[in-house]
Amino acid sequence: MIPTFRPRPLRPLAARLRTAVRAGARASRPPRRRALALALGLLAGLAGAPSVAADAAWPTRPIRIVVPLPPGGPSDIVLRPMAAAMQAALGQPVVVDNKPGANGNLGAAEVARAAPDGHTWLWTTDTSLTINPHIYRSTGFAPGALVPLDYAARFSQTLVCNPATGLRSVADLVAAARSRRLTYASGGAGAPGHMVMEMLLATAGVPMTHVPYRGPAAATQDLIGGQVDCGFLAGPTVLPFVQSGRLVALASSGAVRDRLLPQVPTVAESGYPGFDGTFWLVLAAPRGLPPDIQRRFLAALSDAARAPGQRERAADAGIEMAGSTPAEAQARTAALSAQWGAVAKRIGLQVD
Repeated sequence: MIPTFRPRPLRPLAARLRTAVRAGARASRPPRRRALALALGLLAGLAGAPSVAADAAWPTRPIRIVVPLPPGGPSDIVLRPMAAAMQAALGQPVVVDNKPGANGNLGAAEVARAAPDGHTWLWTTDTSLTINPHIYRSTGFAPGALVPLDYAARFSQTLVCNPATGLRSVADLVAAARSRRLTYASGGAGAPGHMVMEMLLATAGVPMTHVPYRGPAAATQDLIGGQVDCGFLAGPTVLPFVQSGRLVALASSGAVRDRLLPQVPTVAESGYPGFDGTFWLVLAAPRGLPPDIQRRFLAALSDAARAPGQRERAADAGIEMAGSTPAEAQARTAALSAQWGAVAKRIGLQVD
């Protein structure tokens, strides 16, 4: 009679691991260390298994992209069509959630506190990461809590003056600032126009008096009215007034000319080689994001940025689509943080 084979039931993994460790204890010390390392490695592998499964299942609910700026601005014009395209690619709704306040700090801090599971992202101007940490005692999030992943688009500021000033070029402005008191408007302390004007004044070695406003629209109105002399403001905001002759455009802050005002030279072309006051729209995420989720989201974002009509829509808002790798984004953040930090230190800027 052939005996019936009855397989021994497998003991729980934890029991088998304990047995392995006890077996190692009966051997010499080096084998014991190897057994213990094996046991710990197996346990670590089991602990990581749910994470791998979760990464593969992502996204499991709607994805939220927080924009720490008011709705309807250039950042929205660029992002919202991309979010719609990404929704089809990722299989979940991609919701653009405007959370303005504290010069971008409120929305950025909310993302920094979110779980790094790929369901919450930040779409912001680079100033949230490169300027705000230098001018606020507390941004609401720790350094390094947000990781920049893509410098997706760039924009510049346009230096404009009231026609009554008689200023028609950067050279005119610098000469006038040496001989008389001039004022300039910005959209607020620490805003791009404020920082880039201070960088120009430091480069040229001349003074001007800063008059901050609550946003570029109010600054533009007082500039047209003659309450202030000049200002570095967003191209789309000042474009119709430049075209109508109510403002005069002297220069663009970026490394290349603004497509909205191609006849206007850059500051670098106006006698200050190397001057670059470019600003960026940046995608960032909470630290600890799994690499596979990061890769898949960035791929969807890149595809959406190349969709038909996207570059044209962005250009109409004074923005040029760009793109970067995560490593490039982090290197650029460090460089820009050093640049704008030096400007903030020179003028002693502290907002809170």
